[in-house]
Amino acid sequence: MIDQSDALNQEQQIAVAHTEGPLLVLAGAGSGKTRIVTHRIAHLIESGVDPSCILAVTFTNKAAGEMQERMQHLVHTRNLSDFPTICTFHSLGVKILRESISHLGYHSSFVIYDEEDSLKLIRGCLKTLGVSNEGPKPKQYKTFISYAKNQIFDPDHVRAEDLPLNIAQSFPSVYTLYQERLKEAHALDFDDLLFLTVKLFKEHSNVLTYYQNRWHYLLIDEYQDTNRAQYLIARMLVEKNHNLFVVGDPDQSIYSWRGANIKNILNFENDYPGARIVRLEQNYRSRSNILDAANALILNNFSRYEKNLWSARGPGEKIFLYVADSDREEAGFVIDEIEQLRKRYGIPRKEMTIFYRTNFQSRVFEDFLLRKQIPYIIVGGISFYQRREIKDVLAFLHLLISDTDFISFSRTINLPKRGIGEATIEKIRLGAHQSEESLLAFCKRLGTREKIEIPIRLGDKQRINLKEFVSMLEELKALLGEISLAKLCIETVRKTGYIETLKEEKETFEDRKANVEELISKAAEWEILNDSNSLADFLEELSLKTTLDEAEVADDKVNLMTLHNGKGLEFTVTFLVGMEEDLFPHANSRENYESVEEERRLCYVGMTRAKERLYLSAASSRFLWGTHRMMRPSRFLKEVPKKYIERLR
Repeated sequence: MIDQSDALNQEQQIAVAHTEGPLLVLAGAGSGKTRIVTHRIAHLIESGVDPSCILAVTFTNKAAGEMQERMQHLVHTRNLSDFPTICTFHSLGVKILRESISHLGYHSSFVIYDEEDSLKLIRGCLKTLGVSNEGPKPKQYKTFISYAKNQIFDPDHVRAEDLPLNIAQSFPSVYTLYQERLKEAHALDFDDLLFLTVKLFKEHSNVLTYYQNRWHYLLIDEYQDTNRAQYLIARMLVEKNHNLFVVGDPDQSIYSWRGANIKNILNFENDYPGARIVRLEQNYRSRSNILDAANALILNNFSRYEKNLWSARGPGEKIFLYVADSDREEAGFVIDEIEQLRKRYGIPRKEMTIFYRTNFQSRVFEDFLLRKQIPYIIVGGISFYQRREIKDVLAFLHLLISDTDFISFSRTINLPKRGIGEATIEKIRLGAHQSEESLLAFCKRLGTREKIEIPIRLGDKQRINLKEFVSMLEELKALLGEISLAKLCIETVRKTGYIETLKEEKETFEDRKANVEELISKAAEWEILNDSNSLADFLEELSLKTTLDEAEVADDKVNLMTLHNGKGLEFTVTFLVGMEEDLFPHANSRENYESVEEERRLCYVGMTRAKERLYLSAASSRFLWGTHRMMRPSRFLKEVPKKYIERLR
């Protein structure tokens, strides 16, 4: 039975009660969009829909987890069989591909490569193809491979005119070889989770039909952030039942650089004729002055649905504007104001944030915070799982479940140093491929002096080291399922001698050792929460984590972050700094009205994060690119009516 204590307003009730056919919910900032999705799911279940027929998709693990928690509250059960599938797009791709990727000639036990693994693989491809070291960097190829996959382009479908001149000629060969080597290693990169799902659906109609029959109702959160691959997955899944329920806000579409296409939400009525639209305009977060100012700003955009946020929380204070003489004066004002608000009104530091357009702007604020010994956190900084020592241990663990994983093999073979050079490692990869063996099986033969088809010269010490490496992994592999994940991690660290390897870097040893210990704690925690000691499932979840999923606003620290990282968050007090032309809007958007519109949406998002107080600040001069420059106020400041502004300077 559904718990109705979480009351809905009239528009929310209309959206929740809509059962059949396509529906677009235009959910303004702070209007309770997550509540809508969970209540819609609960309504379907109460109406007799089998939970297994419901699929809800969002963009982060954090959002998916929040939905699951709310569902537990609504339906009063912890029985997982009573729950629909709630996941991210990429987790959905993993689920589908684990079950059905064999139709594309891949193994279902594929591993997922992250950015660093992918770049290493591309470096190998460039070397094989004889692409000069002086030429384009692997990251440039990876960026455009990612773009191609999100647009569902195979190597021969990428147009040269869409590529930079310096990679246009070599790109198809690099992309082709990269895909071949991924498949050879039984690996996918992050973009493949969507790219290959679309490919699977397009090339195997029987597989698509299976999933269409499996999920009769599809709900998508943050629809304005979908890229072409995500759009196509959704479109194909609902072709049969047409039950698509999407929640989004074109005014908060700020991720075009990630491939998000605002046209997906703006064209919803054309894509799904007869679709119903419900507008959620009541904001439960901000004061009216903040919302009225944000509404006035966003009216300057052409690409949007008409919508006007309002609040029953009262007008609150006006928006404070501070124009400093310099960037240092601006930073000094912001930091002083934060401390005054804490002392005068008792607002915790963690309830205040400094938003900036680009990362380099944080430096001057950090200088002041450090000098005044004020604790702060850079939200969206380096993720725990991207730290070198964590990736090293995870690479060892990956080899326990996939002995074809070349990236993990090449990362770990010289931890500690075994004298196996890059040329030899590449020959091992080639030899294993030509012998149609796994990497570790081929290495085992190498270590026993057995005759092999590929001439690989190894000294006695190298041969012994290689043999010991394989034996060590086999010993660890024998422990799979027999001991807990935490103990498996401990044994992996112990048997590999990894802590001794870390000691070579004395200055960072203690921090890195503590990080490895934290990974072991994470494994123990995961095992308890999931009632499972499956290493494959554990590694899969870690592969799907994002920097923002790991970001925590811990203790009482001032938050610093880019505006892009602020999406989905809210704070009692918000500072939007650097409100100057060529900073915000960014110089790259100068001659493109669509880019300027996205910059304006970014400003709108930043403004609507504030609950009680909003500050806008700018500097008349700024130290940029090695010199002091005179700055012009942002056009966005002029687009906020003066009646909502209180100028402090």
